[in-house]
Amino acid sequence: MAFLSQTLPDPYEDFMYHHLQYYGYFKAERDSLPDSATHQYAWKNNPRLVLNGSFGERDLIPDPLQRKKLLWPTCLSSTLHRQIEAMSRDSSMLTSHLLKSRQLLHNEFGEANPRLREPRDLFGFFSGSAPLQAPRWPIECEVIKENIRHIEGVPPQPEYFYQPTGNEKLPEIVGEEKGTVVYQLDSVPTEGSCFSSSRVGGKRGDIKELAVTLQGPDDNTLLFESRFESGNLHKAVRVDTYEYELTLRTDLYTNKHTQWFYFRVQNTRKDATYRFTIVNLLKPKSLYTLGMKPLMYSQLDADTHNLGWRREGKEIKYYKNHMGDGLQPFYCLTWTVQFPHDQDTCFFAHFYPYTYTDLQCYLLAVANNPVQSQFCKLRTLCRSLAGNTVYLLTITNPSQTPQEAAAKKAVVLSARVHPGESNGSWVMKGFLDFILSNSPDAALLRDIFVFKVVPMLNPDGVIVGNYRCSLAGRDLNRHYKTILKESFPCVWYTRNMIQRLLEEREVLLYCDFHGHSRKNNIFLYGCNNNDRKYWLHERVFPLMLSKNAPDKFSFPSCNFKIQKCKEGTGRVVMWRMGIVNSYTLESTFGGSTLGSKRYTHFTTEDLKSLGYHVCDTLLDFCDPDQTKFTQCLAELKELLQQEIHKKFSALGQDMDLEGSWNDISLSDIESSTSGSDSSLSDGLPVHLLSIAHELNQKKMYKKKKKKPLQTRKQRNEQYQKNNMIWEFKSTEYAPERAEIASTLQKQPTFFKNSGNTSSSTIKNEKPRMNKLNGRDKGTSLDPPKMTTSILTKNKERMQKPRFTISCPPKRSTNTSQEQPAPDMKPNWSRNTFPATHRGGANVVSYPSLHIYTYP
Repeated sequence: MAFLSQTLPDPYEDFMYHHLQYYGYFKAERDSLPDSATHQYAWKNNPRLVLNGSFGERDLIPDPLQRKKLLWPTCLSSTLHRQIEAMSRDSSMLTSHLLKSRQLLHNEFGEANPRLREPRDLFGFFSGSAPLQAPRWPIECEVIKENIRHIEGVPPQPEYFYQPTGNEKLPEIVGEEKGTVVYQLDSVPTEGSCFSSSRVGGKRGDIKELAVTLQGPDDNTLLFESRFESGNLHKAVRVDTYEYELTLRTDLYTNKHTQWFYFRVQNTRKDATYRFTIVNLLKPKSLYTLGMKPLMYSQLDADTHNLGWRREGKEIKYYKNHMGDGLQPFYCLTWTVQFPHDQDTCFFAHFYPYTYTDLQCYLLAVANNPVQSQFCKLRTLCRSLAGNTVYLLTITNPSQTPQEAAAKKAVVLSARVHPGESNGSWVMKGFLDFILSNSPDAALLRDIFVFKVVPMLNPDGVIVGNYRCSLAGRDLNRHYKTILKESFPCVWYTRNMIQRLLEEREVLLYCDFHGHSRKNNIFLYGCNNNDRKYWLHERVFPLMLSKNAPDKFSFPSCNFKIQKCKEGTGRVVMWRMGIVNSYTLESTFGGSTLGSKRYTHFTTEDLKSLGYHVCDTLLDFCDPDQTKFTQCLAELKELLQQEIHKKFSALGQDMDLEGSWNDISLSDIESSTSGSDSSLSDGLPVHLLSIAHELNQKKMYKKKKKKPLQTRKQRNEQYQKNNMIWEFKSTEYAPERAEIASTLQKQPTFFKNSGNTSSSTIKNEKPRMNKLNGRDKGTSLDPPKMTTSILTKNKERMQKPRFTISCPPKRSTNTSQEQPAPDMKPNWSRNTFPATHRGGANVVSYPSLHIYTYP
């Protein structure tokens, strides 16, 4: 009994005590350390215990006032003191070494409960009580402490394109020699420097006040600021009372890519007309020449009238700047605006901002939703260069059996590889809103697919306000083939994830969401398929999407040609890995020129509705009733014939397309993506060239290295296996051999005739395959039997009212092949159960002719 009443030290606590004491992190008396169960309760409930380091690293360190001396009793609340006293009173529970556990649960009265607590979730990023992960910035960046947030408001009226009057002013660039610099970033890392390290809050030390100091209440100088998340403004020069020249910051560690802008102005005057001119844009073509307006946000309007971002600006002009440095031409964007209030805080942006913090708030809500968290699992794909988390969402309903789980195909979606293309995040948000909803269509999609979603591929670029690059100073969408995992972790791990996914199941579709700065509407870039078995199949999904969103999506703007400079893009790399339907979805920064939305700007609701249409089109694409698929395929063939006629007519030639027109290469017909909003790859930075060379040398050495020799046991097993196969074949074909041998003696010319027959049979099979009107039985687009059973099971679910996001009602039954009007949705219906299987002629199989020769 004396031994049982003895209190033995906990091994884990004893180890951690010595470990922390050795490294100098623990300075209190050992007896003052509370029980581990109380310790865990303390960090969850005591506001004075804060997280140290990056999010997910739960280091129990008090606030800065308590860092020097760690006094646990003074940090604990009175409730915890009562709990510790109650634990010490309960000697019958805690004195026995058999029950000496630091994981015991306690009720609100401090009484011990004889059961162990649940282990912490290894992948639990969010909890209702924990703060969000603070963004990590490069140590060169100064960051203000203010939290910039905006409301999501929809404009009450359609926002039409700006109509030029012809009297727009072209301001002459004055510069800081004749003007007054009122805002300028101190030091910006450009080409020649490289990323070294990061920290929460960016640069150490006090934050400098970069804006000018107002001389009094009558001073009407605007106060500029851009040192917040996704902000971009390098310099502001006051050239007149209400006129300012603005210089954008290039992408960090580069000397180019100036397109995205997002900044704040304060000390506004209501009745004045201000002019802003951005002087260092790099693209010769822009949507501002087609009527696009900048976005403005008024804080007072948001607080009082619940108004969010809106299109503002007059006298808009995009023109060439003749004051460049001679190395590359610059272009200017100028516009005038009147602020709605005096002493207001306003923001200007190239497009609706969507920051890394916005994404984390959204994912926090999903993680805390008891229903959505059942079928949406949140994981870390990797950490970016700066240490920010790249999130991976796996969305699917739990399967009843392993066979049902294995039968599901996969769909991979990603966004924001280009950080300045925030339109991709709004489309992604619309997709997630719908797929995570309780809509019957969403539940059906979760039943038959596994969705892998990377909502923000380049969080570092989004945080610092880059337009196109990561902190490596390169466009990630040109480096999907990279071997430099440490330098390009986001795309390396994405490609690796998809490779592993392809080993498990078929990936039906890959789509990367982007934004486009030179073309209106929404469209897709795909990859022409050289396999005649899937001829034109990669164009069916875009055509269906254009029918489901006729006032937003433009199929004629789609392009499927693969250019050499695009070999490193996600679309081409995934296509070469075996994903037939591999796309880049381009949504404009401007608006629509189609249907009911003609000549109006897109809002966030428009882009979110496109995310719904992607889901809707996915159901149409995989409908077991292949009427819509075959209808689209026939329409595509007709469109291709017209394109071929147009090409030959332009060349002054005539061609008969009745016979072999489908053997013409589609790449020869299609023009290059001249309207592509692309950048050529700059290659690797200088500091990465030697690393890449070493990795390539190691890779080549591994290829040349011979396979290790087999053991004697393995060689014997392989020898016995080969003998068994040979004996089996000998006994199986012995009668045929005897018959063929006798035939050879009678007809010595058989080889020649049989060879001709065989070759003619093979030649005749190809046209037979090309003449099939339906889709082949062996195509990868067929839903498997398990999918068909799931569709049948969900027949009643599909008859319920559909979930809509600002979308027109579903279609009525009509299988006509007529082209719908641009402003109307096509009247075709979805059959959610396998009424008919794919229509297509059965392929005649010919027995193979085996010919054996003997010496």
